[in-house]
Amino acid sequence: MKPKTKDEKKKKLSPGRTASNNLFALRSIWRASPLYLAVYLGSSLLYGVLDFLSEGYLLRRVVNGIDAGEDIRGIVRYVLVLGTVMLVSYLGMRLFWNLVSPIEQRKVGAYVEKLLFRQAAEVELACYEDPAFYDKYVKAMDEAYSRMMKVMYTLDNLIARVVALAANSALLFVIDPWLILFGLFPLLLGFFRRLANVARHDMESERKPINRRAAYVRRTFYQGEYAKEMRIGGMYATLLRDLRETYADFRRVIRRHGLRRAIYGYIDVIGLEVVTILGATLYAVWSTMCVGSANGGMQVGDCIVVLGSIGTISYCLNNLLQNFAEFGEHALFLEDVRYFLDYEPAIRGGTEDVPPTGGEIVVRGLTFRYAGSEQDTLREIDFVWHRGERIALVGSNGSGKTTLVKLLLRLYDPCAGEITLDGRPIRDFSLAAYRGSFSTVFQDFKLLSLSVRDNILLRPAKEGDDARLEAALAESGAAARVARFSAGLDTILTREFDDKGENLSVGEQQKLSLARVFADDCPFVLLDEPSSALDPIAEYTMFENMMRATRGKSVIFISHRLSSAVLADRVIMMEDGRIAECGTHAELMEKDGKYAAMFRRQAENYLGSEVSING
Repeated sequence: MKPKTKDEKKKKLSPGRTASNNLFALRSIWRASPLYLAVYLGSSLLYGVLDFLSEGYLLRRVVNGIDAGEDIRGIVRYVLVLGTVMLVSYLGMRLFWNLVSPIEQRKVGAYVEKLLFRQAAEVELACYEDPAFYDKYVKAMDEAYSRMMKVMYTLDNLIARVVALAANSALLFVIDPWLILFGLFPLLLGFFRRLANVARHDMESERKPINRRAAYVRRTFYQGEYAKEMRIGGMYATLLRDLRETYADFRRVIRRHGLRRAIYGYIDVIGLEVVTILGATLYAVWSTMCVGSANGGMQVGDCIVVLGSIGTISYCLNNLLQNFAEFGEHALFLEDVRYFLDYEPAIRGGTEDVPPTGGEIVVRGLTFRYAGSEQDTLREIDFVWHRGERIALVGSNGSGKTTLVKLLLRLYDPCAGEITLDGRPIRDFSLAAYRGSFSTVFQDFKLLSLSVRDNILLRPAKEGDDARLEAALAESGAAARVARFSAGLDTILTREFDDKGENLSVGEQQKLSLARVFADDCPFVLLDEPSSALDPIAEYTMFENMMRATRGKSVIFISHRLSSAVLADRVIMMEDGRIAECGTHAELMEKDGKYAAMFRRQAENYLGSEVSING
């Protein structure tokens, strides 16, 4: 499924799709918390009835009763009964809003977040590199929960308005049927209200990417990861220039849509305030003072009720139209949410289980090109990754090493060729099980603001894990640093949420990320430059430990320092998306080709350190 282009994107959805999107929001809330939705909407009905009985109807009865000489006891009884019902009802609702509602509302938020996060974890990596899809993804994350709640709020308002409209219209019809004409006039204003909502949606959609750009620039000024670059050279001036450009873009958007919204709003206000309310007021005063109740005109109590009720009816009709317009607006925003949630990931797994001990992986004719690129990143890659074999993947930047690792993990699917595991295409295996059979560390690894234990295991802890973690930290070289932490394995990394947390250097972070491999029991290991922040000696020691700890496992590691390639069973050198050379370190050195030349150049740069290591 490809995202729609701007020309294809509809600014107005069909009535069926509008209803479907709003029902989708209500269904989601209902599935998360039926109690919350039922009480929230039911309270609107209750409040609407009580408001009518305690305002318009009560006022008419009191004034007309006094004017007609009615016994005061009947009026008092009505007020006492109504007051008792209101006291009990409002107490029950207050308790619900303050004790139950916050919990139920959080359940709705958690349900919506789970829907979005599950889908975000399933969509293929290429979606994050597609600006159109990523824009919808961000909109879905920004709008989903708040927009679903707004659908409920709009329906809540709709119910309250319908009750007030029905009750007050019935009362006015009893007083004088001609008054209904004044109340119906706001219906004619619905067309302008719909145009105003379309203009608002257009403006909000254009503001989203501008706001994201501005937020990114602001982030660079206060987040620690940018602190050094911001203080070197003129980086801050460049970013301030970008921030000024976002303000200019924002002004252009306001100028493009603001005038339309102002005109539509003006027509709406004039129609409601001047034609409806003032017109009905003049008619009621004329009927009471010039005609009189004795000649079929209004009583004083009726006139007073009309002055209040006609405004209520006009307000309700205006808001009914506004409510329906809001449903249309909600549907437009929810379209992005549903597009994201309904998206069918291009990379789907099969049903086969991965052999627990791994197996032989064969790569045949593998060709791959990134979307939007004019040339292949990988071309006709062929090799066999034998069970238990340790392969060093080397080559210059841009030669395709990391892309090959991503294809082995099925983060992408090849454009041509295939990858098989024990003779079966990897498409046949369960995606979660297949990826779960790899222990992976990327060059751009991330540590989370969680405990050391959580950062290494990346799963809930089980009995016996601590011994495994201590061994993994020793193998990765991070044990001494963690031993100095006051809370040991329970120490939180970073101080973002814990002032007793620990901040690690890049090299220390890398050692900790490598501990994930040593603590894992996967049959396959993929390491994409896992030691780029370590010095040559520390890196060689780490690789020695890794080779010992991963004995019997299948390992592919990428490293720009070729000294580590000596420890591999086989070296694959890539160049321009192809395999340039393949063999053991000794075979390639004897061949005296590109690998040998690169190895000797690096050896000369390390003051003899790698020369002594590699003989």
